[in-house]
Amino acid sequence: MYAIIRLRGTVNTRPEIKDTLKMLRLNQINHCVVVPETPNYKGMIQVVKDFVAFGPINSEALVTILENRGKLEGGVKLTDEYVAQNSGYKNIAEFAAAVVDGKAKLDDMPNLKPVFRMHPPRKGHSGLKRTYQQGGALGNYGEEISDLIERMR
Repeated sequence: MYAIIRLRGTVNTRPEIKDTLKMLRLNQINHCVVVPETPNYKGMIQVVKDFVAFGPINSEALVTILENRGKLEGGVKLTDEYVAQNSGYKNIAEFAAAVVDGKAKLDDMPNLKPVFRMHPPRKGHSGLKRTYQQGGALGNYGEEISDLIERMR
């Protein structure tokens, strides 16, 4: 599973990049989606790599996203009780572990919104014009995407 977080806007951007961001449901800055590792999604990530931060997500980071930013239809917050009533899992942590392991999908949770509206990162970005490897904030974070998610909780 990959976590993809949009960091830049689309003013003066090529149409294929705008379309790819729309297909990923990343319509605004600081929106996050969790997608499976398929060749189709990897190709989409390659197209928008200069506008997003991405990396493989672990279960602890997914728990942080679901607990703090998980919303149901109508703006209701996702809770352990809702997960226990509407799925075969006891709490959010167990559901997140199953999603990361590939035993479940986020779509299995009824009424869960697929886009997570994140807070801007605490202490700010380290620059939105360079890649993460060059000291900026864009591109592939690898396993360190969980640190960015923790700062944007």
